[in-house]
Amino acid sequence: MARKESKGFVQLEWICPNCDARNPGPEKTCGSCGAPQPDNVKFQRAANEKIVTDEKLVQAAKASADIHCGFCGTRNPATAVTCSQCGGDIKEGKARQAGQILQAAPTPPKAVTCANCGFENPGSANTCGQCGAPLPKTVVPSQTPAAAKAQGTGVSNTQPKKKINWMVFGGIGAFLMVCCIAVFMLFVLPSKTVEGTVTDVNWQTSVPVQEVQAVNYSNERGSPPSDAYNVSCQTESQEVCEEKTIDRGNGFAEVVQECHTETEQYCSYSVDEWTTIQTYSLQGNDLYPVYDQPSLSGEQRIGDTTETLTVYFSTPDGQETYTPGTVSEFQQFQIGSVWTLRLNVLGGVLSVER
Repeated sequence: MARKESKGFVQLEWICPNCDARNPGPEKTCGSCGAPQPDNVKFQRAANEKIVTDEKLVQAAKASADIHCGFCGTRNPATAVTCSQCGGDIKEGKARQAGQILQAAPTPPKAVTCANCGFENPGSANTCGQCGAPLPKTVVPSQTPAAAKAQGTGVSNTQPKKKINWMVFGGIGAFLMVCCIAVFMLFVLPSKTVEGTVTDVNWQTSVPVQEVQAVNYSNERGSPPSDAYNVSCQTESQEVCEEKTIDRGNGFAEVVQECHTETEQYCSYSVDEWTTIQTYSLQGNDLYPVYDQPSLSGEQRIGDTTETLTVYFSTPDGQETYTPGTVSEFQQFQIGSVWTLRLNVLGGVLSVER
C-alpha cells in the first residue's frame, strides 16, 4: 500500500487569456487588465515555486476548490455564500477541478525583454520592472499547441514557433545512407573475379559427449524452475518514492511524497541439465569428413555435431580461402579443379562457381 506524506503547499500561477499576463494563483482577477480568471484557464506551476510558510497562505491552501459563479463566472472562495461580483447564489456555481498532477514549469530564460518598453527583466519576472507591462508567458519548447490548449494556457503569439531544422535531419540521413552503401559495396558487391585452382582442402569435425549433471544457478531473479532442487530464495525490498504536485483548485498545490515498497525474489538452486563433458575432434585433408564415434555409457548421449570445411585456392593475386556451407558442396572441390571466384573490395571470397 502506498504511503503519502505532505511536504507542504506551493503557490501556483495562471495566464490571463486577455493580456497574457502571469498572475499569482490566489488572485482571482488579472492584476494587469482586471479580467477575471475564466473557469477553463488552468493553474500552472511557477518556475520559482517555494513551499509556503506564511500561516494565512497555508490556511488558504488547505481550503477546498474555488467556485465560479453560475451567473457571471467570477471565481469565489469555496466558503463564499454569494458571488463577490454579482451577488448571485454560489450554490448555482461550479467548483474548479482539483486533484490533477501538475508538471514542473519550464526553466525560465535568463532574461525577458519587455515588448512595451524594451527593458530587460529577469526571466522569472511576471511584469516589467520599468513600465509594469505584463511579460510574455514561458512555453515549454517541446510543447505542441494542442498540448498547450489542453492545459488551458493557449499559445502566446509573442513566441515564434521553433522551426525544425530539416537540413540537420537530412544531413544525418544522408550520412547514414552513405555508410550503408559503403558497407554494402565493401562486403556484398563483388569488385572483381579471378580464376582459382584448388590446391588443398581441410575439414575438422567435432562430436560432443553429454551427460546429465547438476548445474548451479545463483541469485537468479524470479521463481525457480519446477524441477529445481536445493532451492534457497530470498526477498529483497526497496523503498520507491515519488513526489507529486497536486492542484487543489484554489490557486495552490500540495506537494505530496508517495512511497511504496517494491519486493523482488532472488533464488539459488540446482537443475539437472545435459552438459558437454568431452568433445572428440578429427581432421583431414580429403573430401570425406569423418566423425568420431565415441563409446557412451547408459547415461550419456551425443550432442550436436559440427564441422568446419575449408577450400584453398591459388590465384594470380595469391592464396584465397572459401568455406562451403554443406558437406555436399565441399565434396565438389577436387584438387586441381579450376573455379571462378568473386571477390569483394577487401579481397574476401563472396561466391565461387565453375
